[in-house]
Amino acid sequence: MTIAQLCDEYLEDGCEHKKASTIATDRGRIARHIKPLLGRKRVGQVKRGDIEKFLRDVAKGKTATDEKTRKFGRSIVTGGKGTATRTVRLLGGIFSYAVDRGYIETNPRLGVKVYADKKGERFLSNAELRKLGETLREAETDGLPWQFNEGANAKHRPAKLENQREVISPYAIAGIRLLLLTGCRLGEILNLKWSDVDFERGFLNLQDSKTGAKQVILGAPALKVLAELPRSAEYVIAGAKPNKPRSDLKRPWQRIKTAAGLVDLRVHDLRHSYASIGAAAGMGLGIVGKLLGHASPSTTARYSHFADDPLRRASDTISTSIDAALKGKANG
Repeated sequence: MTIAQLCDEYLEDGCEHKKASTIATDRGRIARHIKPLLGRKRVGQVKRGDIEKFLRDVAKGKTATDEKTRKFGRSIVTGGKGTATRTVRLLGGIFSYAVDRGYIETNPRLGVKVYADKKGERFLSNAELRKLGETLREAETDGLPWQFNEGANAKHRPAKLENQREVISPYAIAGIRLLLLTGCRLGEILNLKWSDVDFERGFLNLQDSKTGAKQVILGAPALKVLAELPRSAEYVIAGAKPNKPRSDLKRPWQRIKTAAGLVDLRVHDLRHSYASIGAAAGMGLGIVGKLLGHASPSTTARYSHFADDPLRRASDTISTSIDAALKGKANG
């Protein structure tokens, strides 16, 4: 069996525990990196040294491509240390599957040192939260100043100074605030429906997430954001099409983080900031983990009033702390 054949079998039979979105990512890494570099090798021929070379090659961009697709699109595949690390981890999982099936005796990925994955290490300080809060308020009221590209045609620019600003959609602003105040993932907020919001009990009842169905406890500031948001469609963060979720927050997020001087900040770092504030407040990783949905769905479903009280206090404390920083208030 070749590595290419093993990968195909793994995608068919070895991913029952994975979500569809994760399988799609795996499929892309297999097609773009693993098959081009290792696909023709026999499974039993791959050694630790081959994996180490694969890691270096992907990091150096050996599999990087930029190809035209269809009429106007492009397929851009990048390399880099982060891509190399995550692809080698996937490769290790594929070889573990091969070991379980008896195709090989040992996993050649064992002992391979991957690059440090800094993903998720960024979090906001209080000063950065204040600056982000100021920018969010400016974005939804006066609007953000236009940023013109060098060499752009001046005739397309607004003539009056007061028109050289852009007010960001209140739904995009609310989406960013909810990411900060709940610690939810981007997809959980973008796919949130009004029917999922339980105002009376203070919960989001998410039908699907990375860890399955779960409840998210809402702190008072998050409930206020939801209560003040107009209900113009089925989805909380309304987009251009009323009955479809908004696909992303890329453009408003880029505008806001640039205006705030936080150009290196990713949307997912808002979730990390929520967790960091909770951990720094001494709430314990178990409490913070439950608020973030790190517990299994069955554990989440068995929340009782005994566990709910400390979780709700923690949720209120974290979101109130973030809300105070966003408003530029001292956090005592």
